[in-house]
Amino acid sequence: MSENTATTERTWTGPSAPERLALLRRAKSIAIVGASDKPSRASYFVATYLLSSSPYRVYFVNPVAKEILGRPVYPSLADLPEVPDIVDVFRRHDDLPTVLAEAKAVGAKALWLQLGSWHEEVARDAEAAGMDVVMDRCVKIEHARFHGGLNLAGFNTGVISSKRQLTA
Repeated sequence: MSENTATTERTWTGPSAPERLALLRRAKSIAIVGASDKPSRASYFVATYLLSSSPYRVYFVNPVAKEILGRPVYPSLADLPEVPDIVDVFRRHDDLPTVLAEAKAVGAKALWLQLGSWHEEVARDAEAAGMDVVMDRCVKIEHARFHGGLNLAGFNTGVISSKRQLTA
C-alpha cells in the first residue's frame, strides 16, 4: 500500500489556515510542476484560475509540453526565469522526492502538494531544508477561500442544505 492512500495513518501536521494564508500572501510566484495542456486535468483548471484571479507570476513546468494557455512551458524548475516562491506539484507520489530535490536545488521557499498528494518523508525533508510545506490541499481552493472567491471557483452555490435540490 502506498503512503498516499487514505488508510495510511498521517503523523505530519500541516500549517494552520492562518499560516497557509500568510504563505499565499508572501508569495509572488508559483511554479506548477506537472502542468498539463489538457483542459480536463486539474493542473489546467488551477492554472486558469491562478492566471485570471490571482496576482502571482505563474510558471509551467513540464518536460514535454511547449505552451500552456499561451504561455511558455519550462522543462525544469532550474530553467525558470526566477526562483518560485511556491512549487505547486501535480506529479505521481513516487516522483515527489525528485521534485523536492529540484525545488531545494533552486531555492524555492515552499512545496505545495495538491489534493490527494501526501508524502510525509518529503514533507519532513522539505521542512528540514527550511521550506514551508502544504500537502493534500488545492492552491486554487485555498486562494479562493481566503480571498472570497469560492463562488468563482464553483464551491459556493448559496444553497445551505445537504439535500439535492429538485428542478422543475
